[in-house]
Amino acid sequence: MGAVAEATRENFDELVESGTTLIDVWGPDCRPCLALKPHVEKLAEARDDIDVVMLEAPKARRVCIRLKVHALPTFLLMHDGEEVARLSASTITPPQLHDWLDTSLEKMREEVS
Repeated sequence: MGAVAEATRENFDELVESGTTLIDVWGPDCRPCLALKPHVEKLAEARDDIDVVMLEAPKARRVCIRLKVHALPTFLLMHDGEEVARLSASTITPPQLHDWLDTSLEKMREEVS
């Protein structure tokens, strides 16, 4: 269980290179992003099977381009630096985020084993 790590263009690759990481790509002017932020923080505290990283899109445009992030909010699930799932919509609700994460983690674990 841990806190949310703040990713920058300088430390992003290091933060996601090993293990399973949920990346919340957000923007300070994105209302849905700001509404989901407390839920993402609670999720980080409650889960010990993933690391949670927040990436502020305007401060890391090149990282967003490389990840092909075209809308906010976008959630990426990465395992050992490789994207395994993506959720991107302005209408994401906390229950949808939790369901997507659980389903994506289950599918990822099935593929790994």
